[in-house]
Amino acid sequence: MNDRKFSLNQIYFYLTEGCNLRCRHCWIDPGYQGGSSSYPSLSPELFRSIIRQAKPLGLSGVKLTGGEPLLHPQIHEILDEIRANDLRLIVETNGLLCTEGLALKMAACKNPFVSVSLDAADAETHEWMRGVSGCFEAAGEGIRNLVNAGFRPQVIMTIMSRNKDQMKSVVHLAESLGCGSVKFNILQPTARGEKMHDAGQTLDIEELVELGEWVEKVLSPLTKLRLHYSHPLAFRPLSRMFGNNGGGCGICGIRGILGVLADGSYAMCGIGETVPELVFGHAAADRLKDIWDDSPVLKELREGLPGRLEGICGECLMKSRCLGSCVAQNYYLSKSLWAPFWFCEEINRKGLFPETRLTRKS
Repeated sequence: MNDRKFSLNQIYFYLTEGCNLRCRHCWIDPGYQGGSSSYPSLSPELFRSIIRQAKPLGLSGVKLTGGEPLLHPQIHEILDEIRANDLRLIVETNGLLCTEGLALKMAACKNPFVSVSLDAADAETHEWMRGVSGCFEAAGEGIRNLVNAGFRPQVIMTIMSRNKDQMKSVVHLAESLGCGSVKFNILQPTARGEKMHDAGQTLDIEELVELGEWVEKVLSPLTKLRLHYSHPLAFRPLSRMFGNNGGGCGICGIRGILGVLADGSYAMCGIGETVPELVFGHAAADRLKDIWDDSPVLKELREGLPGRLEGICGECLMKSRCLGSCVAQNYYLSKSLWAPFWFCEEINRKGLFPETRLTRKS
């Protein structure tokens, strides 16, 4: 029995520094890996060492992401290690490399879940966003391989001005492919996404709120698929607030996760790629237990959340569950762990934050 106050429940492995797409909105900003180019990836030896050290700390599952995780040259070996350690598997992929063999190998892991990025119902729009010709059809083929292996994969669609009118069509496409859910991601102002925000290619805050209400009230009743819209908890109806909805850090449990970057560094999450002060050590040099128990940033978060949250997040009734929605994003923009989430703060400035979700009433 694990009686640790803060168990390390899940590790997010950012397996590769490269990606086979050039997504214009990516918050990680990996290098493009195409043709003869290649980028570093986490060694299987370090992966095994991290897993071995993490299990006594409470590890029950891993998430493989990137870059593109299926680009990892030893991805089969990585998956074998996950299965051998009876860990729950979550994979975030663009689907292009999801062969029949890889789909079956992922399906053999414990309680696996795979999400595939699909940003439009037509090739022109999807490939404008993803930056590589032919990736729309390849993603569809990857989804079909997953479905044939027994998955009901999730489609993740990142919403921006160019594709917002295709949300309903993407749901229909996901239905026809045999998917189980669709998650609509709000484009975050981080790395490449920050440039899109600055260029006016994203939606304004009122549009984002209206779309969330439309998804909940209009689109969801039209499909048997589970639909998730990634606005913070304060904007969700009570009936949709407590399910497994893949929301922000409060939902994914920031106090119980740790990121491992492709070079073997321990970090809060993938934000360590662009914010070096959120890197805590290296797997080749530091004991995981020491990082998990003694990292000043992690200790500060555990002691400070949710009580030290500032701005509208400090006044929100949902703060004990939401925990600032995404601490990594908040820190990226403000250099403060306690800063409010940009979405909620902007809504509050416009006087549109839901009064029923505030500790103070106007």
